[in-house]
Amino acid sequence: MQHQQIVSAQAPAAIGPYSQAIKVGSFVFASGQIPLDRTTGELVAGGIREQTRQVLHNLSAVLEAAGTSLAQVVKTTVFLANLADYAQMNEEYATFFTSNAPARSTVQVAALPRGALVEIECIAVAPE
Repeated sequence: MQHQQIVSAQAPAAIGPYSQAIKVGSFVFASGQIPLDRTTGELVAGGIREQTRQVLHNLSAVLEAAGTSLAQVVKTTVFLANLADYAQMNEEYATFFTSNAPARSTVQVAALPRGALVEIECIAVAPE
């Protein structure tokens, strides 16, 4: 089965040897996004709420480039630098997934790239 690299100019460019997303059949596997502003390449100002919002905007842009959207996400994995941020992250996350919330795992990690507080990756469905 062929796979297609997905690139969105509306999201930060990959900061390593990976793709923003890969589409295989009707599935889109989006790499983890951190809260980078695509125009400056810097982390957005603020705390976990602002960073979660930026991450989900970045993921949304990548998914749109693949012909799908956050509404079609079936699974997310949330990486938190501090699990104490879970409640605030969850409140912001819930504003993006208002119905048919995807399956999700949330884990605390030792550190995230560029000192980010949150990173989220996802799997979505898209038309073939």
